Amino acid sequence: MSEPILQVRDLTVQFRQGEKSLEVVSRVSFEVFRGQTFALVGESGSGKSVTALSVMRLLPPSARILDGRVLLAQEDLLRLPEWRMNAIRGRRIAMIFQDPMTCLNPVRTVGQQIGEAVALHLGLKGEALRRRCLHLLKQVGIPEPEQRIDSYPHQLSGGQRQRVMIAIALAGEPELLIADEPTTALDVTIQAQIMDLLVRLQRQRAMALWLITHDLGLVADVADRAAVMQEGKIVETCRRDRKPLFAAPEHPYTRKLLAALPRLDRCLERRYQPGRPLLQVRDLRVWYPIRRGLLRRIKGHVKAVDGVSFTLAEGQTLALVGESGCGKTTLGKALLRLIPVTAGRIYYRGRELDRLPTRERCREMQIVFQDPFSAMNPRMLVGDIVAEGLRTLRPELSARQRIERIESLLAEVGLPPEARLRYPHEFSGGQRQRICIARALAVEPRLIVCDEPTSALDVSVQKQILELLKALQRRTGVSYLFISHDLAVVAEIADQVAVMHRGRIVELGETRQVLFSPRHRYTETLLQSLPGKSLYDTLRRKASNSSGVNAGAQR
Repeated sequence: MSEPILQVRDLTVQFRQGEKSLEVVSRVSFEVFRGQTFALVGESGSGKSVTALSVMRLLPPSARILDGRVLLAQEDLLRLPEWRMNAIRGRRIAMIFQDPMTCLNPVRTVGQQIGEAVALHLGLKGEALRRRCLHLLKQVGIPEPEQRIDSYPHQLSGGQRQRVMIAIALAGEPELLIADEPTTALDVTIQAQIMDLLVRLQRQRAMALWLITHDLGLVADVADRAAVMQEGKIVETCRRDRKPLFAAPEHPYTRKLLAALPRLDRCLERRYQPGRPLLQVRDLRVWYPIRRGLLRRIKGHVKAVDGVSFTLAEGQTLALVGESGCGKTTLGKALLRLIPVTAGRIYYRGRELDRLPTRERCREMQIVFQDPFSAMNPRMLVGDIVAEGLRTLRPELSARQRIERIESLLAEVGLPPEARLRYPHEFSGGQRQRICIARALAVEPRLIVCDEPTSALDVSVQKQILELLKALQRRTGVSYLFISHDLAVVAEIADQVAVMHRGRIVELGETRQVLFSPRHRYTETLLQSLPGKSLYDTLRRKASNSSGVNAGAQR
């Protein structure tokens, strides 16, 4: 076995909150070996990122390391002066942070930001510096690096920005690379590309990789060793050389995380029973003009949605699946008339949508956005946020009746009545999403567009939100258009799946058929990009041997 590059021994970290102190990491110990991948797994708030920031000595002023040792090749990083740590950060240990858009400087080009790291750690200048930056961009798979080197972060896609972050981290040729949730909220295909890139770079450079994530399926695919964190403590460790990761979890918390993972086989026993059509979409187009020249003449169109047709039945869930940029969210917003439609027809309960009065349309159709925090006014109390639709669409309700309705809605989504008197920032991500669901339910709609409502949530919180949506559907008969890039999540909730690619629906059918007998190559690509490929392949063999998989399939 290779020798450990990093040894963490009894690390204990405390945060000060006013007069109180909170121990967020408690006697944590683990090792990271050269040429191997170590994964630290757990939910948000478990202490994963704080552990990494402690190793890098990047904790905020409110945090204090109470005890422990962090040995980098037998040198204790916690005892080094700051000038010595500056020589280690980026050079011997580098870190990829979770959100590249907040870590990259929006007013400096990609080349300038990579070049800063190269110049600092390798001392290169001029043409040699630019050549090294181009080499790093090529190494991390950025297309057309000669053009992209002079681009700004906002001109790149999410996956490309993450690759730039990796290039910056690799600039100093580190021995250990820490990747903090490097694929959270990325499409499954981009997620697979980023992880394949990290594993390939690790092997090429023989460096150690420390992966921080809440995705157990991802860990099972790539990690050699894993440790599970709960409330600041490591509760279980496992090694691939002894048995498959998480094959036989011993701790109840690990078993809970595994049970919360979305599973493709959940759809196998479900049969699609179409009811009366609620929403019918016929040849819908949303095109954006491309204007060029001095007179800004139209030279072409971006076909965001290009001839889409489908039917959503009452009380059913249709999942709209595809990568970022395929037109999913544009389609969802077009259905609600939040953006203009270029062509096509939309029928709601047999009536053309454009002929419905605006008040009736708003009352019948609502939306839950991907990011609950940006979807709410941070200066408004939760009660006022939930009541916005009631004030406009149910003016006959008295103030007392509105409060009763708000408290009833909060209870329906699993929040206490006193939550109406608090602000959005006082809640967790999962709780904020519940508030947004309560707001959407306030006017008793028959259709809710759910736009990636669980993409950035921990697996256990994600499961709670999915169970909540299913329970509300059973109780109220509401229909969902569920927009997602995660087919495993879709398997949990959808009756039918429509796969979008470049503005078109390339496959449409019953969930079990699309997931286990896909007919289009793009659907197959999405499925093969899912974390936990071995689990998927096992389930797929099981499904192919069962009868009736293709029953009810539509094109």
